Amino acid sequence: MSITKQRQQTAYAALAEKFGYTSPMRSPRIQKVVVSSGVGKKRDKKQIELISDRLAKITGQRPAARAAHISIASFKVREGETVGLQVTLRGARMYDFIDKLIHIALPRTRDFRGLSPKAIDDMGNLTVGIKEHTIFPETSDEDLKDVFGFAVTIVTSAKTKPEAEAFFRHLGMPLIVDSAAKR
Repeated sequence: MSITKQRQQTAYAALAEKFGYTSPMRSPRIQKVVVSSGVGKKRDKKQIELISDRLAKITGQRPAARAAHISIASFKVREGETVGLQVTLRGARMYDFIDKLIHIALPRTRDFRGLSPKAIDDMGNLTVGIKEHTIFPETSDEDLKDVFGFAVTIVTSAKTKPEAEAFFRHLGMPLIVDSAAKR
């Protein structure tokens, strides 16, 4: 069993008194993890294939192509053209990916000091932008000429931002202490 799943199961005991939970079903849970990446300005088949292959290695699941809904001439985008790739993780793959993100990938990020609590939105979801995919061990030995970034969104059932922040801290997410909160 992954570390994140074990901590999620103890979230009710840890957060019940602070937020007044009357049932374990009211405590926050991770619902899904969404990993998404744009394909860039080039939009050639080889670039899309490369990003798709590396996202599949990182997440353990093949990404789905996302097409443009409308044509925008100023961006040189045509309707139906692939503009991004997205992976939605649930279950065991989701917990494994979060463990890998917290314990392996984020510490390998250059000048990493922690994640800002401002990355948590009002609906209780955490979105992290990763500038270089090479921080993941599955892709670190490959060519550095085709480095791309992507976004990781962890969707929770938390109702408020403070509840989500306490939940993410309980899970072991490396959130920095907000300087405004100290004052």
